[in-house]
Amino acid sequence: KGRGGDHSELGAVDAEAFCLEHGMSRYEARIVAWLVRHHLLLSTTAQKKDIGDPAVINDFAATVGDKTHLDYLYVLTVADVRGTNPKLWNSWKARLFRDLYDATVRALRRGLENPIDREYLISETQTASRELLQQSGMPEAERIAIWGAFTEDYFLRYRSEEIAWHSRILARAGAAAEEGLLDIRRQAGGDGVEAVLYTPRTMRTFAHATAALDELGMTIVDARVVPIRNGYSLDTFIFMELDRSIHVDELRLRRIRQALTQILRKADSGVAKVTRRAPRQVRMFPTRTTVEFDTDVANRRTIMELVARDRPGLLSTVGQVFLNLGVEIETAKVMTIGERAEDVFYIVDSQDDPLRPELCETLREQLTAKLDTQE
Repeated sequence: KGRGGDHSELGAVDAEAFCLEHGMSRYEARIVAWLVRHHLLLSTTAQKKDIGDPAVINDFAATVGDKTHLDYLYVLTVADVRGTNPKLWNSWKARLFRDLYDATVRALRRGLENPIDREYLISETQTASRELLQQSGMPEAERIAIWGAFTEDYFLRYRSEEIAWHSRILARAGAAAEEGLLDIRRQAGGDGVEAVLYTPRTMRTFAHATAALDELGMTIVDARVVPIRNGYSLDTFIFMELDRSIHVDELRLRRIRQALTQILRKADSGVAKVTRRAPRQVRMFPTRTTVEFDTDVANRRTIMELVARDRPGLLSTVGQVFLNLGVEIETAKVMTIGERAEDVFYIVDSQDDPLRPELCETLREQLTAKLDTQE
């Protein structure tokens, strides 16, 4: 770094020369050079792209090429993140990286000439989910009725264990689910907390939920908003304490549940407010807000990447702007690096189409104005 140019490309040349000078074979030297050149690939793909999209998995698998390179890259990525800053590593990131690794292994097994497709992923996920529900004793007719509202995108966005959890929640609620429902739990196999809200799409669930969690002093690491066929959506959030502490006691869980339950009772469309101030050390490092757009042609949606100073109420503010402009969130990839928030949103307009250029520009202007003036 600091020599001008891409440090990954410059480093790859240096690494290959170093390996050859120290007696490694040409093949070994080329693997090391490839790893240096692509050392950010797995991390950025997992954290900034929609790994529920088969096209993303296929492109990643095509770049990796084989399981040997994948294995080395996976180990290097984990070591790199933990070596850079041990506080950046958590169970959510471990699970995200592992999900990408497992999906890529499946894609490589099928062969690059026979890329993984939506039907394959959906079928595999549904089979695993069905087995979990059968083990829990859910009647087949009940499962079929519940799954009738789930879209293909739903089965691409969630893991089989999560689908089984959602299905059991809806089954327990029965007709009462029409008024909206909520469930929270400690993250399965992790150190965060998961919340799922089943609400009409007309509710301000994302903006209000992120505001409530911010006000409680939680940091959100993952958010997904998946519309389903009956006019409702499933909003799921994974979050943890700001100090990354693992233990969340029952009293804390009860407070979180109470705060999120208030969202289901909101009859008005008022603005969600966050009164908690950002820590002093975060306010000392200004980060200029930037908003960039790209188009996901295959899935007919817009990709918006936001870089801004992290602060309480950031996601809630973004959610409010989306609502005011009629923008719908399909999924969000939330990442905080020190005082910087680097979040990616997959969004559509009120007609479920990609955003028009003029709407993108309006969205950029409003987000920049609100976030750069927000204390």
